[in-house]
Amino acid sequence: MSEILVLYYSRYGDVAQMAQKIARGIEEVPDCQARIRTVPELSQTCEATTPDIPNAGPPYVSFDDLENCAGLVLGSPTHFGNMAAPLKYFLDTTSNLWLSGGLAGKPAAVFTSTSSLHGGHESTLLSMMLPLFHHGMLMVGLPSTEPDLLSTQTGGTPYGASHLASGSNSNSLSDEEQRLCRALGKRVAKISSKLQS
Repeated sequence: MSEILVLYYSRYGDVAQMAQKIARGIEEVPDCQARIRTVPELSQTCEATTPDIPNAGPPYVSFDDLENCAGLVLGSPTHFGNMAAPLKYFLDTTSNLWLSGGLAGKPAAVFTSTSSLHGGHESTLLSMMLPLFHHGMLMVGLPSTEPDLLSTQTGGTPYGASHLASGSNSNSLSDEEQRLCRALGKRVAKISSKLQS
């Protein structure tokens, strides 16, 4: 069974919902399973610590989760056109995995949610790709053969799945956004299966 890691940070829950849809797409591919993980919040208080297990949602990611995955789908809200600090902080701690080449040759994809139409969702997706390229991962996007990519009035890009949450985070995932999330998960799982065989 190939395990695809869906790793994300979510503050208001939209990215977490996207992760669930992506996981559903992964599990539509025979012999593929999704492993959903998150990263802890960061604190401006130096002495602050987080519990080893979150109060709700999926467990925190471990280096073993990364090293043992057959593929990775990485998600973050858009913060000023960039990935959120908690996710970046975690990625900055993966240099031992980079040195060993533990992620090299594995497929990866990215997804985001932003509160405004021009809030930088595409630059966020691109910013998340950079460390994955350094790890030697094979980036997977959404091709124009996905009909929803050409008709969506909300989120969705060739660089990865996206969601337009609105300034008050009141927009739920549109039908197109949900289908694009599932399509992205499915693509990563299919490519992972082909690479392993």
